[in-house]
Amino acid sequence: MENSSDSSRIDEEYQPLPPLYFILTLIWFLSVCSWTFNTCKNRHFQTNRLQWTLASVPLIKTLQLTLSFLFWYSCFYNHVCSLWISFGVYVTGILFQTVTFVSFLLISNGYCITCERLSIQERRITAALACIFYLTLVGYRASVPYFSVLLTLSYFISFYVIFKHISQNLIVLQEQLTFIEDEEIPAMHEAIYTKYKMLKYAASTKFHMKISKCNAYDGCGRTGDNYWLRLLVREWAQFCILSYIGWTFRSKDLAPRFSVMPVIKSIGDRMVPPIYSIEMDAATFKDFSSHGWHIGVPTSPKKGSLKNSVLVVVQHPHVCRLTPPDTHSQSVA
Repeated sequence: MENSSDSSRIDEEYQPLPPLYFILTLIWFLSVCSWTFNTCKNRHFQTNRLQWTLASVPLIKTLQLTLSFLFWYSCFYNHVCSLWISFGVYVTGILFQTVTFVSFLLISNGYCITCERLSIQERRITAALACIFYLTLVGYRASVPYFSVLLTLSYFISFYVIFKHISQNLIVLQEQLTFIEDEEIPAMHEAIYTKYKMLKYAASTKFHMKISKCNAYDGCGRTGDNYWLRLLVREWAQFCILSYIGWTFRSKDLAPRFSVMPVIKSIGDRMVPPIYSIEMDAATFKDFSSHGWHIGVPTSPKKGSLKNSVLVVVQHPHVCRLTPPDTHSQSVA
């Protein structure tokens, strides 16, 4: 008699899960649709792949919640708790956390913000940290001994690496803002300040996500009273945090010259690419030769009128990098 009462009490505790998972699945599905529509609509503003990379986060989360809904729905209404569906929930949950971690790593490295693509070393470090994070999550979810300690250590390492990269990029952008103010280049100020704000928002979002992670495995991973309420709080916190970061890095009409950035980060000191320009006629441009000034853009919009048009010569963005002196050539000389 006591066992039947305990069984009915457990059933009552988990009874709200099917409708709860259905509502969460619907919310995340709508976010995926809106993200995809906005990215496709505004893709001409930004030609980078950061937005499509971030789209994998809500997509995997939607898949996880869909499988969770199917599992609990079949348990309560079909009286069949599928092992394969529960395994799918297990795998997609780990993939969701890993992809979220990789997304924050890409943002902290300045991918499509301060550089067009990551260097080979940065890609290798990102892949290695993602693999370590994934394996520790697998061991923790499988209740392997001592993996809770390894997971905690992995979180601290990821926290340190992400904030270190963000702080380095913020220092560089702050130096560029100071340089712009000293050299009186207002055309680049808005673009650099936009990048600075985006990384600041990413740092604050990651900080709040780390705080929420402290209680993620405490209450929601075990049975007890109000399990559905703790689950709702955790899922809603994740949705709000990731929606905030998605809104910050969505495809949109950014500040002018936002896309002016080096292909990859240089090892030495970096300065903001200048947007100086000079105007000359076609005859003067024909004999013009310079390493730093060589991009000619005709200003006449009409076809066949290039003969009398004015050419705008723009300084090459990559010439302004500060490179360390060549000590070897100096010693040979």
